Amino acid sequence: MPDALPFDTDLLDKLAETAVRTGLNLAPGQDVFLTASAEALPLARRIAREAYKAGAGLVTPILSDEEVTRARYQHSTDEGLDRAPGWLFDGVAKAFDANTARLHVAAENPMALADQDPARVARAAKAHSMAYKPAIAAISNFQINWSIVAYPGTGWARQVFPDLAPDQAQAKLAEAIFAASRVDQPDPVAAWAAHNAELARRRDWLNDRRFAALHFRNAATDLTVGLAVGHLWAGGASEARNGIICNPNIPTEEVFTTPHASKVEGRVRASKPLAHQGTVIEGIEVVFKEGRIVEARADKGEAAFLNLIDTDDGARRLGEVALVPYASPISESGILFYNTLFDENAACHIALGKCYTECLEGDDLTDDEVAERGGNDSLIHVDWMIGDAETEIDGITSSDERVPVFRGGNWAE
Repeated sequence: MPDALPFDTDLLDKLAETAVRTGLNLAPGQDVFLTASAEALPLARRIAREAYKAGAGLVTPILSDEEVTRARYQHSTDEGLDRAPGWLFDGVAKAFDANTARLHVAAENPMALADQDPARVARAAKAHSMAYKPAIAAISNFQINWSIVAYPGTGWARQVFPDLAPDQAQAKLAEAIFAASRVDQPDPVAAWAAHNAELARRRDWLNDRRFAALHFRNAATDLTVGLAVGHLWAGGASEARNGIICNPNIPTEEVFTTPHASKVEGRVRASKPLAHQGTVIEGIEVVFKEGRIVEARADKGEAAFLNLIDTDDGARRLGEVALVPYASPISESGILFYNTLFDENAACHIALGKCYTECLEGDDLTDDEVAERGGNDSLIHVDWMIGDAETEIDGITSSDERVPVFRGGNWAE
């Protein structure tokens, strides 16, 4: 029986194929660990089918449900929020050690927990992050091929398009997802190859320059981000440590690297809202000194933001800096998605928390070696947007030469 969905399911088929063949670039015989919300089953089923057609060994799906999640925050004891399924995450870590690929379908309503106590949400998130640490290391170290794609969940669609009827909102969000994911084009594989080539050109230029720092400026920001010793820029299709070239995010418009955790100075203000754990946080403004946030405020959702940066010491330091032109397709769509997978690809951004060790030279670096290079460690990794149409960025060399990188919100060359 065909899906009764208010959008073109042929494009959903193409998105599933793109997720498996471009996002994961699944190897014959490779297993897949697939997570999605129950509402995203139409896409999850298609992904499983495409994975098996590509030669997958075993596809193991785990589904979440918004109402089950809400029930926990409504009725669990405080002590119950400190529990997390470590047994499950230990198993996931073993799967990653056995070269299982990882795929997540993002469809969640960003405001599903908006009416819940931010402190309780943060408490459960911390427990989850601590338990998940053995498994997430394989992602942050790029040990395996992994990817994220999106499905137009109804709650998410109502948040993005509140003035439309539910079916119309879902159809509109589906259209935006398909366009950003390049599956509305005649040949998505070719479109992604061309896009990846352009991102690789930007990445290679930055790697050739070997900047020591980046200086961001706009009306609300004056921020110098030192870069980690032996940092590498990445973006678009990248080779995981298992030798498979994959696209970790679909969509993606960024090139990114690892900052130096102790060499960030200045003031920065968010240019777009951040939807985090059911709270929309607007007008984030922080001051960094010697790499650490020493002042923090927000126009809206400040309590949630303060809870976030108090997760651990690393939560007040940077783990990523990313360059995205203001003229990116997602920015030009004019849509605020309330979802970091999309919104981070509309503007330059920074991420608080754990760094990506894939962006450091050398294989199998120890935690001490990562720290010596300036890489940050934390239980969190949360991106928020700082770029706008006026943003200027200079690359600063080790000899203090300044090289234009961005002018007027876009690449300088």
